[in-house]
Amino acid sequence: MKSRTIETRKGIRCQVREAGKGAPLVYLHGAGGPMPEEPVLERLAERFHVFAPVWPGFGEEEGEELLEDMLDFTLHGWDVIETLGLERPHLVGHSMGGMIAAEMACVNDRGLGKLALIAPAGLWIDEHPLPDMFAVTPFELPALLFADPAAGQKVLTAGLDFTDDEALTNFMIGNARRLGTAGKILFPIPNRRLSKRLYRMTRETLLVWGRQDQLIFPLYAKRWQELVPQAELHEVDGAAHMVPYEQPTEVADALLRFLG
Repeated sequence: MKSRTIETRKGIRCQVREAGKGAPLVYLHGAGGPMPEEPVLERLAERFHVFAPVWPGFGEEEGEELLEDMLDFTLHGWDVIETLGLERPHLVGHSMGGMIAAEMACVNDRGLGKLALIAPAGLWIDEHPLPDMFAVTPFELPALLFADPAAGQKVLTAGLDFTDDEALTNFMIGNARRLGTAGKILFPIPNRRLSKRLYRMTRETLLVWGRQDQLIFPLYAKRWQELVPQAELHEVDGAAHMVPYEQPTEVADALLRFLG
């Protein structure tokens, strides 16, 4: 994917990766940030013009101090779409990105095509509290996020050798910055009263969930289906929260069937 930097009318500089041709599709990454390899986006780019903006705090560009709450993140998403000059793009979001995508749809779902949410954050069920990912060390994350922790460690670290003190230090600094930004809307729990607004999401919506998700349990998918007027669910075996990276072929196939 090629990359370019845009600047929104709020003055936030933002890196956007893009590839492909066709109808526009915007992909919002989760709290783990963009990965060096994005197999799902590569497949989507075979049919769509894919735009994958990097949230402030997750890349080289600064500006995360200008995003203070959920509304700021939501409007930034729309500012990016406006700056890119897109009309009614499909919107796909993973985890934190799915939460923001849902908020964007609640604000202006007529400005979107179809909506796909991959294990989105944003809801809270008192009887089934979610684990605190901010209390988990980097060494514990693979087991929390992946059905196969060994494979997950390779994805998260992009081949970094944590026995190298400098590599570990750089990773910890970057991770702290990412989580500091994500924490504005996910800490201490990812509940910003999104459930009260989901009735406004009238676009066709696909939910994609890994059946082994231990961060946002699959039973949360049922709650999303109850609250979103037109939501269908696709569950994926052999995958946990990082389902786009564990089962990219099945996830991409499900998205392509849904998006048409």
